[in-house]
Amino acid sequence: MTSIKAVCVYCGARAPQTPAHLHAATRLGELLAANKITLVYGGARIGMMGVLADSALKNGGKVIGIIPDHLQQSEVGHQGVTTLHIVPNMHTRKQMMFDRSDAFVVLAGGIGTLDELFEMLTWKQLKMHNKPIIFVDTEGYWQPLLALLDHIIESGYASPSIRQLYTVVRDVEGVVDCFPR
Repeated sequence: MTSIKAVCVYCGARAPQTPAHLHAATRLGELLAANKITLVYGGARIGMMGVLADSALKNGGKVIGIIPDHLQQSEVGHQGVTTLHIVPNMHTRKQMMFDRSDAFVVLAGGIGTLDELFEMLTWKQLKMHNKPIIFVDTEGYWQPLLALLDHIIESGYASPSIRQLYTVVRDVEGVVDCFPR
């Protein structure tokens, strides 16, 4: 695997109830910029997405936003990013995010975040890619999902090998350490 030059970050377009989640988004933006890693994300200027993009930009990072036209109104596309792609639909958005990224980082988010995450996990399981997928488990946010994945394995619907599809870190400080050099 080659070195990581661009990272797709999945996270919520809403402001979280937990200050630690906002801090994680801010810190991840700083770390990506400091390591000269381009941020690829959903293109919004609100919620966790906006905090993440603003942090990367403030710290001299390059930011590529990809937002579907129909979300321009509700998520308000971030006009200050390095490049903002306005695409016709979610399928195009997800494909462009995949194509422009060397790895995926998952911060706290809602069902849209889960949709994007599960597509990448499935594609990796089907050997359609071998890019790192990293959960940032800030304050145990992803523990219920990880327990569900264990339940799926225990119930026989997946092999224990699916645990090899992703890495879990406790905080964003561990993200960059997961990348191949």
